[in-house]
Amino acid sequence: MTSRRTLLRGASAAGLLPALAGCESRALPGASARAGQKTLRYAFQVAETSMDPVKVNDLYSRTLTPHIFEALYCYDHLARPIKIKPLTADGMPQHSDDFRVWTIRLKRGIHFADDPAFGGRPRELVAQDYVYAFKRYADPANRSPNWSGVETFTIAGLAELRAQALARKTAFDYDREIDGLRALDRYTLRFTLTQPRPRFYENLAGSDLFGAVAREVVERYGDQIEAHPVGTGPFRLVQWRRSSRIVFERNPGFREMLYDAEPAADDVEGQALLARLKGRRLPMIDRVEVSVIEEQQPRWLSFVTGEADFIERVGADFISLAMPGGQVAPNLAKRGVRGYRQVEPGNTMLFFNMDSPIVGGMAPHQVALRRAIGLAMDTPREISLLRKGQAILAQSPIVPYTSGYDPKFKSEMSEYDPARAKGLLDVYGFLDRNGDGWRERPDGSPLVLELNATSDQTSRQLDELLTKNLATVGIRMRLKIAQWPENLKAARSGNFMVWEVGGSADAPDGQGALARYDSRQIGGQNMARFRLPAFDALYDKMQEIADGPERDALFLEAKRIAVAYMPYKMRVSRIVTDMSYPWLVGYRRPIFWQEWWHYVDIDTALLPRA
Repeated sequence: MTSRRTLLRGASAAGLLPALAGCESRALPGASARAGQKTLRYAFQVAETSMDPVKVNDLYSRTLTPHIFEALYCYDHLARPIKIKPLTADGMPQHSDDFRVWTIRLKRGIHFADDPAFGGRPRELVAQDYVYAFKRYADPANRSPNWSGVETFTIAGLAELRAQALARKTAFDYDREIDGLRALDRYTLRFTLTQPRPRFYENLAGSDLFGAVAREVVERYGDQIEAHPVGTGPFRLVQWRRSSRIVFERNPGFREMLYDAEPAADDVEGQALLARLKGRRLPMIDRVEVSVIEEQQPRWLSFVTGEADFIERVGADFISLAMPGGQVAPNLAKRGVRGYRQVEPGNTMLFFNMDSPIVGGMAPHQVALRRAIGLAMDTPREISLLRKGQAILAQSPIVPYTSGYDPKFKSEMSEYDPARAKGLLDVYGFLDRNGDGWRERPDGSPLVLELNATSDQTSRQLDELLTKNLATVGIRMRLKIAQWPENLKAARSGNFMVWEVGGSADAPDGQGALARYDSRQIGGQNMARFRLPAFDALYDKMQEIADGPERDALFLEAKRIAVAYMPYKMRVSRIVTDMSYPWLVGYRRPIFWQEWWHYVDIDTALLPRA
């Protein structure tokens, strides 16, 4: 989905969901039930929010759901540059010459995991399951944060079906057929779009959002559906203590799928993994135990003490202990620990509520305020001091590995210039009129920014630096502390002034990042609530034309608009460091996708003895 992004920072509220009906619930030992099982253990640094694909918009939930639900297409796990290949589809899609009609055949004999909703009978995956899954995004009752992105696909009749439910205040009519989304027969699916979408197939390679969902399951569990995820994928959920512990086990009914990939001929690492694992039946492990450990220190300790087999996104405070000089520390290397480093396909950002009378608006003095705030932010210091060098400066919304990204492009986004920030504020009337050291707005009212924030250590450090940066140019800022899901809810509803998050691409098309500026996606991807008709027109044109020089020119224009109006101050693209013990075999950090558990193995011969 070219307009989807994933949120990376923050913490989540604690709490318990009701017990899982239809799943095995058990008391688990604190370390792991490893006897006779190949178990992968690791920790998220941010809590999940949901297990219902239609409701998730954060990285961590979207790491869980694709291991349960399966999309039509997926990414080759080893191919670099990336390659999309069939998953449940029987071959690549056929499309009309104008890229408006897309036809897909499904493989036969794929079944959902067993669940009481199916009445004890095997339930085969059929084309109608994908029709239903896409319609769920349009159902107003689901309040999907991803509807605005799905709407840009221009699936004929889907928006009208949603509008009918809203206007009549009736239940969404899932049984009404629409031209844009049809099951032609049991195994054939056809999408008809109102506008050309040359890259539409990329949107279909997203199991985290567009995996098949069985209608019987949704109707059986109703409001509790997020606690009962049932899909066709390699794993099933067996325990969920919300914001604390999540346990998956191999789906015993998963079809035969063998490890295969197409790494480049000169990809030494990829070729070695393929040689070792090709032909193995997937998944290779039996169980995955995920804990939620929000603070860096206990998460790091859980790894070095062997309570976790793997750690992703090693915290900046421990990089020098983990990989000094880019090499695995000697004490860890002796234990066979491996390190993996990669610039992520994402940006961190500070963004402003464009509806706020203080930081929003498109008048020259309002634009000048946002740009001055951006110039006052000492992002180079953030990288060197807080991130320990584990990031590069962001120059635009377009992120590494995606179309439209140009490593040579430089802009004001990356500049730190407090003198220029002060000059902008002075020229546009943000002055200290009463001599207390703080600036007032041009109308004389107080200039005080309110930043939605979380209380974890990393966030506190970033917020402290930002507060000091703004104080240097005479701007006061106060923090509004809340749990991360609460901040996300506030941002979606427009009930905030300033927030800072991270976004990650989930497809190779760089236009996904620009969804944040599309006015029709306000309340979804466009959390800044930015509105500019000229940008909307540019966004639409980019959707419709094929890749090439004309589209590259539109990317450049979009980046210039983003810099000029500054609804988002892009900060950094992080360098991600993951580490694993030698018994974890086959790990390679995905680029745009999140599903990888079924591609790794646990070599039990290398496990430490009790």
